[in-house]
Amino acid sequence: MGGVYLDYAATTPLDPEVREAMRGVEEVFGNPSSIHRFGQEARRVLEGAREKVASLLGARPREVVFTASGSEANALALLGVALAKGRGHVVSTQVEHSSVLGALRLLERLGFAVTRLKPDRFGLVYPEQVAEALREDTFLVSVMAANNEVGTLYPLREIAQVVRGRGVLFHTDAVQAVGHVPFRMDEVGADLVSLSAHKFYGPKGIGALLVRQGVDLVPLVPGSQEGGRRGGTPSPALAWGMAVALEKALRLLPEEAPRLRALRDRLEAGLLAVPGVERNGHPQNRLPHLAHVTVKGADGEALLLAMDLLGVAVSSGSACSAGSLEPSHVLLALGRPPKEAKASLRFSLGRFTTEKEVDRAVAAFREAVERARG
Repeated sequence: MGGVYLDYAATTPLDPEVREAMRGVEEVFGNPSSIHRFGQEARRVLEGAREKVASLLGARPREVVFTASGSEANALALLGVALAKGRGHVVSTQVEHSSVLGALRLLERLGFAVTRLKPDRFGLVYPEQVAEALREDTFLVSVMAANNEVGTLYPLREIAQVVRGRGVLFHTDAVQAVGHVPFRMDEVGADLVSLSAHKFYGPKGIGALLVRQGVDLVPLVPGSQEGGRRGGTPSPALAWGMAVALEKALRLLPEEAPRLRALRDRLEAGLLAVPGVERNGHPQNRLPHLAHVTVKGADGEALLLAMDLLGVAVSSGSACSAGSLEPSHVLLALGRPPKEAKASLRFSLGRFTTEKEVDRAVAAFREAVERARG
C-alpha cells in the first residue's frame, strides 16, 4: 500500500499536462537574448509565458519578472524597493514566510526601521493595525495573502486601500494563495506580488514577482534580462510550464476549491474528534485545502515521526533542524506556548487527494497521537 501525501502546501507534484507542455518546448534551447532565429524562437516561448501569466493575474506582461523561486521574489520585492528608496520604514507581520522575515532582518542590518505587526489568535492582522503603524517615512508594507502554516487569509484589498491612500507601496507574498483562491493583482490593488510555480502543480525552480509599472526596483542580480530587474539567462521551458500550470489551476478552481473544502472539513472533523486536539488558524477566512491542529500532551517530534511511519506525509509547519523540532514562529505569535507549538501538524490536501486517503490519514493520526502521548 502506497503512502498518503498530505503536504501539498510544501510542494505539489508536477501535473502530467504541464510536463507534456514543457516537453513540447524543451528543444527550444536558444538564449532568449540572442538575435538569431534560435534565440528569437526561445524569446517567443518566454514572452508567450509572460503574457499568459500576466493576463491570468490581472497584470501587464512587462510587469511580470520571472525569478527562480517565491523566496527570491520576496527578497527582490523587499530589498529591491528598499535599496531604491535608500532609507525609511517598512511594515510587515510576525507571521510572514521565513524568506520575508529574513529579508526584514537584513533591512534592519542595513539601517532601515521595521515594524512587525502582531496577529490575533487566528493569525489575522487588520487594516487598522497597518494604518496605526504607518509613519511619515514608511515606504513599504508587506502582508502575505495566505499564511503558509495555518492557512489564514488576509484582508488584502482593505490593507491596500489604507496603504495606497498614504502613498506607500504594498507587497503581498501570494505564494500560498495563487491557484488556490481567486486572486488578481488589479483587484487586490497590490504594487508587488510574489508567486511560485511548484505550489500550483508547476515546475520547481521558477517563480515570479509582479511589479506594478512605475515602481522603482534595484535588481539583486544585475543584468539586462527581465527588463533590467533580474539578471541571468531565463528558462523558456520553466516559464511555459509555470504559465500552463497556472492556467489549469485557475480553470479548475471553481470545482476544485469546493471539493477540497469538503475533504478538508471531513479530515478536520476526524482530527478534532480526538480529545485534546485544537484547530489553529481562522475558522472561516482560510485556504480551502489546509488544516492545522495542535495535539495537547504530545511529543511533537514523536508525533511527526509516527505519522510518517504510518504512511502519511504531513508537515510540522516548522523546520526540523539537527534532529530537534523548533517551535513555529507563527504558532508562537498566535499565543501557543513552545511545547504546544512543537506538537502541531499541518495537513494540506491537493488535486489528487481522495476521500479514502483522508479517512486513512485520520486513522493514522489517532494512532500517532496515542504513540506521541505514550
